[in-house]
Parts: sequence; structure tokens; C-alpha cells
Amino acid sequence: MEDTDFMGRALELARQAAAEGEVPVGCVVTLGDRIVGEGRNRRETGKNALCHAELEAIDAACRSLGGWRLWACTLYVTLEPCPMCAGAIINARIPRVVYGAADPKNGSCGSVVNLFSLPFNHRPEMLGGVLEAECAELLRTFFARLRLQRPRRRHWTPGER
Repeated sequence: MEDTDFMGRALELARQAAAEGEVPVGCVVTLGDRIVGEGRNRRETGKNALCHAELEAIDAACRSLGGWRLWACTLYVTLEPCPMCAGAIINARIPRVVYGAADPKNGSCGSVVNLFSLPFNHRPEMLGGVLEAECAELLRTFFARLRLQRPRRRHWTPGER
């Protein structure tokens, strides 16, 4: 299988997230030609800031493989990882990360900062832009639809739910 095949599966998961009203991000972790973990964004449904696609996929891969060191795996995600997810990738010792669309607001693999270039004990190789147009279009469409459906939300204040 090729990078585009696995990114295609991540896109399917992103579409599932969008159908649930979540920001459309999907992720798979592979070991060779086998998917060992999958995840999709579930922050709204889970009411939890930790429910990112990458964290779900890493968690599933660790459970599937019986350990936390994913030293022989590749992670495929439709959107460039944020700082939290980039940290999880480093800590899981994932050697290779492939992402679709860049994230100019939160991306931590080169768009805002490149955490993988810092002198941590592990520095993953990364490849961006795989099925980039499809990944970016899914996000653009989702946010355009969201802006039409909801009025602009005011900022959160303490005590709100």
C-alpha cells in the first residue's frame, strides 16, 4: 500500500467526524501495510480537549500492539498536527508522520513551529501535502457550512458551560 491509500482511509474517518458535527480530522497508524490504530476528531461529542484524531489513533495502536513505543509505525493524519499531538507523536516514538493539509493557525510540523526539529530525544521524519487538496477542501467546506449555520459565538466567560 502507498501513502495515498492510508491517507484515503484517514479522509474517510475525517468525513465521519464531519458528519457528526466535528472538525473533519481523521488519522490512522500503520505497521507495515496494516492499520493498527484509527481515530477521528471527537472534541465536541466527547466534550474533551484531548479527543483529537491523532491521540485516538495512537491510543488504539498502543492497545493493538501491546506497548507504548510505536517505533516501527507511521502516522497518517489529514491535518498537520497541533502541539499536543506532535508531543504525543514524539513520546510514542513514531518515526514517520504523513499529513494532508497544513494548519497555518496551529500546525506544529512547520506551519507555526516545527516541534520535530527541536532537540528532543526523538525526531520523526515528516511528509506533508499527501492528498492535500482533498484534505483542505473537506476542512474549507466544513467551516463554510458551520459559519452559515451558526451566528458568530462570543468569547467564553468564566462560569459558562
